[in-house]
Amino acid sequence: MFALLVLACFAAFFVTQRLKHTPTAVQSFKLTPFFSPTPAGHIKAERISFKLAKADEVTVTIVTVGGDVVATLVRDLPVARYKPLSLRWNGRRGTAHRYTLSAGANGRPIILPATEGGLAPAGPYRVRVTLRKQARTVESQRSFTLVGR
Repeated sequence: MFALLVLACFAAFFVTQRLKHTPTAVQSFKLTPFFSPTPAGHIKAERISFKLAKADEVTVTIVTVGGDVVATLVRDLPVARYKPLSLRWNGRRGTAHRYTLSAGANGRPIILPATEGGLAPAGPYRVRVTLRKQARTVESQRSFTLVGR
């Protein structure tokens, strides 16, 4: 019995080590801590960026801290492995049916989804990334705040 417990401990150790060294599916989440899409706001759009450990097709949504979907920025967008994806959210509800591309200061493209619904209420939000091929969903650990009028 003792030998079985020792063997189980060694097996658990090796499984844990492997999990520690496996890269997370969504990496380098970067968010603006707060923004205000109102005319008086200094930062008009939420800046979102991340990388993927494996190439996939992503759907990016904005959700309340309770998990309710407020806006869908992109749907089934192909994203290459380890290539940063940068998006901006204008604070409006709804699904973006089109988007434009802009160049960031570093020359990387930024996706500007056109969500055209009403302005979302002030409060904290999170980013949810759905990975279609991996059949999994990852939510940002940190939230950001939409500041109202």
